[in-house]
Amino acid sequence: MRILLVEDNIALADGLSAILRGTGHAVDVVHDGASANAVIGAESFDLVILDLNLPEMDGLDVLRAMRSRGSRAAVLILTARGTPEERVKGLDLGADDYLIKPFDISEFEARVRVLLRRQAGIHSATVSFGAVSLDLTSRTFAAGTTPLDIPARELSLLEVLFMRAGKVVAKEAIIQSLAAFDDDLSSNAIEQYVSRLRKRLSPHGLTVKTARGIGYYLDKLPEAS
Repeated sequence: MRILLVEDNIALADGLSAILRGTGHAVDVVHDGASANAVIGAESFDLVILDLNLPEMDGLDVLRAMRSRGSRAAVLILTARGTPEERVKGLDLGADDYLIKPFDISEFEARVRVLLRRQAGIHSATVSFGAVSLDLTSRTFAAGTTPLDIPARELSLLEVLFMRAGKVVAKEAIIQSLAAFDDDLSSNAIEQYVSRLRKRLSPHGLTVKTARGIGYYLDKLPEAS
């Protein structure tokens, strides 16, 4: 999943982005409201984590602008401005959740997971397809009771396909979900990850099929149907 973190506290931004990248998310970071507004207007994100006290453009103005443009990204507001009036204003403008600084990291991670599940239209903590299941809380896959050991980038790709199982996901959408600004993720790299995933999934009755010229989709092998 692709996340934009908008936070002017450099140390906090570095810490939060490291946590999010450590769980396999593609994370872009900007430190002022004007940059956030420009980036949101040009790129697509699954989640925007938005501070309010930002230089150049207030976070609520960033939120107002993104919703006026029709952006459907989930928004988690992080702020020290915790009055009921501020929370109501943010929610009325289209924020999905609010977290008041200082906050516990485990609560931050839990709120991110909930919002990303909601974005994917999933309301359970566990999703299954064939014999394989995805625990959305821990972001781990298992075949029955056996955990599947999958490298981080392949795991992120499988997660994208898994949450849209049976539906074609465009290659460009996959690249956008997996790559931040400074990532050099080519179509050839995606093909390599897909090839490796096919080998990992085949013993468990699943495969990744190619929709030629469009993208990829997760499907069951004939004997597993």
